[in-house]
Amino acid sequence: MAGGGALRALPALLLLVAAGALGKPTARQERARAGAAQHEDLPGFQYDHEAFLGKEEARSFDQLSPEESRERLGKIVDRIDDDKDGYITTEELKTWIKRVQKRYIYENVAKVWKDYDLNKDDKIAWEEYKQATYGYYLENPEEFQDATDQHSFKKMLPRDERRFKAADLDGDLAATREEFTAFLHPEEFEHMKNIVVLETLEDIDKNEDGFVDQDEYIADMFANEEGGPEPDWVITEREQFSDFRDLNKDGKMDKDEIQHWILPQDYDHALAEARHLVYESDVDKDQKLTKEEVLDNWNMFVGSQATNYGEDLTRNHDEL
Repeated sequence: MAGGGALRALPALLLLVAAGALGKPTARQERARAGAAQHEDLPGFQYDHEAFLGKEEARSFDQLSPEESRERLGKIVDRIDDDKDGYITTEELKTWIKRVQKRYIYENVAKVWKDYDLNKDDKIAWEEYKQATYGYYLENPEEFQDATDQHSFKKMLPRDERRFKAADLDGDLAATREEFTAFLHPEEFEHMKNIVVLETLEDIDKNEDGFVDQDEYIADMFANEEGGPEPDWVITEREQFSDFRDLNKDGKMDKDEIQHWILPQDYDHALAEARHLVYESDVDKDQKLTKEEVLDNWNMFVGSQATNYGEDLTRNHDEL
């Protein structure tokens, strides 16, 4: 686990309900976890691959040979080098990573838009979303006799409505594409941060006292089902809680401390990842990368789990 209390704030990937009034819904991830994943939580170079190339496409490189991976990476490097001076700077790499993330978010919204814009008016009304997502549950409550299912859907519906209304800036209960993007990816929008914090608190605060204590914090990431000794990383996380999460040292986190944890104002994950990639690949320590240095460390940038960026190579640079 990461030291120093710094969380790598991976963008939240909202797992949508299997939409459609004719389809039986399944529960989705309930909250945006803006800061829940850390660099070291992902195996090998997976975090680097996803940050550099985008998570959605990070599977297709699995089928590529090292030679093919290096060839495609070389073409990507040429596009990252904005000023065409033959070097990749930290700033250029940061800009690229931000482009990748921004493109993922808006493509994700475009991919699901038609499932919710039922009347094709280029807006998604709350009633449209509710019908597409919860229509089956609302019309067939007898099929949800399992107490866990009932609790899950009864909890998610008002939560989604609250989040939808927060994203709906003009209050007309119909989301534009930008508003729907804020609904699906609240961690990316300043006016949605209170919602992200509140959902995190509600999910972790099992005793519902309005705070997150150390045991609740640990239980959100580790279930000691066997009752044995806690692994070292859990012990480290307890220390992280005491040293860096519980800022006022009262034994629990309030909303401000939760926000500092999951949405740190002084932490730019794209810049941190760019610095990390440069540091790990900069053989001559001149604070910038040549194409050769990137390709020599290709496994960190793309490896066997990176994105097939063939589609990017056919796009205009300005689209990224």
